[in-house]
Amino acid sequence: MIVEIKVPSPGESITEVEIGSWLVADGALVTKNQEIGEVESDKATLTIIASEAGKIKISAEEGSTIAVGSVVCTIDTSVAPASTEEKATDKPGKEPSVEKEQSKSEDKVVTQKPEKIIETSSEFANVKVTSVAKEMMKELDISVEDVINGLKRIGKKEVELVAGLEKTGTTQFISEQKTTSREIDRERMSSLRRKLSERLVSVKNETAMLTTFNEIDMSFVMDLRTRYQQKFTEKHGLKLGFMSFFTKAVALAMDFHPTVNAQMDGDEIISPRFVDVGIAVSTPKGLMVPIVRNAESKTIPQIEIEIKELAEKARTKKISVEELTGGTFTITNGGVFGSLLSTPIINPPQSAILGMHNIVDRPVAVNGQVVIRPMMYIALSYDHRVIDGKDSVGFLVKVKELLENPERMLTGGQDAGKLLLGV
Repeated sequence: MIVEIKVPSPGESITEVEIGSWLVADGALVTKNQEIGEVESDKATLTIIASEAGKIKISAEEGSTIAVGSVVCTIDTSVAPASTEEKATDKPGKEPSVEKEQSKSEDKVVTQKPEKIIETSSEFANVKVTSVAKEMMKELDISVEDVINGLKRIGKKEVELVAGLEKTGTTQFISEQKTTSREIDRERMSSLRRKLSERLVSVKNETAMLTTFNEIDMSFVMDLRTRYQQKFTEKHGLKLGFMSFFTKAVALAMDFHPTVNAQMDGDEIISPRFVDVGIAVSTPKGLMVPIVRNAESKTIPQIEIEIKELAEKARTKKISVEELTGGTFTITNGGVFGSLLSTPIINPPQSAILGMHNIVDRPVAVNGQVVIRPMMYIALSYDHRVIDGKDSVGFLVKVKELLENPERMLTGGQDAGKLLLGV
């Protein structure tokens, strides 16, 4: 039986997509529910799944644009691959079938005689990871598998390096080899990155964008995390990060400076009474911005859990267009990459974006004394057509106050002492 595999719909507003890549070769044997390809829209990347096991015939080339619902490949179920049970019951001396040999050959990746750099199975590799890379992966919540999945191409240079290791018997990691090259890699931009490029250029050309800066003493938030990290992890099943504090802080600061949450729509300014915060997430496919909706009414644990779930969906290509659509404000964290200071670009049609940065111990004056504190620069880029300088600066000051006095997040941003005394 021939089964047709059609392009999945990324969302109601999207009528066509681009074939990003095929994860299997034309004519290969695939199993049921196996990921066989990827399609890209201007908002998200979706995975094509094999609905049945069999031999695949690809009818749409990589890079081609095709309508949602169109057939991109077929699967001949009469040529299904042998099951695991059948392999296990093969008798000694019995000649393996052509299909089994093909399946085995597909499982083989790279075999190194002196030492395995990549395992000889379809599972991901045991790869040497530097301490710096480990720290970055921990901060970004990215696994070795995510990194390997993000590798786009094995070229002549990589093959020659491996061949050289075979001959010399060395076990040195491939990336540490230094060679002279004049090669140029050329890769077609994905639909997602092309759309992002267009949006960034339009923001620079169509908005009156300015950036204001401040700095935050992170001692108080870091102390909270240190004291309650274990209990938080035991209760909620994940570690407490910084992003949930910032998300809650900006949502509360909107009460004092609502124009930061506003948007232009022609000759009108729209001011939502809710705060939907977009969290910029770096993925192998590029930057994605999942939305935490109604952040103003959620607790820090609720926000932390939601951010974790959305980030995981984005990195594993399981996120929906609806989860990426909308948003009234965005937060981006360049600090995880070591950025000390930057000017983030507004995510249209929003009017402002907050940039977080690296936490660095610096000498600061506290009560007339010079002390060392963990400090973070923060930046607010805003559209001056919608937001006045007074509100942009006041908003950033309010975020600073909330993070340096986290207990105010329980009092709607108000000073607890004043509320207690009624003054």
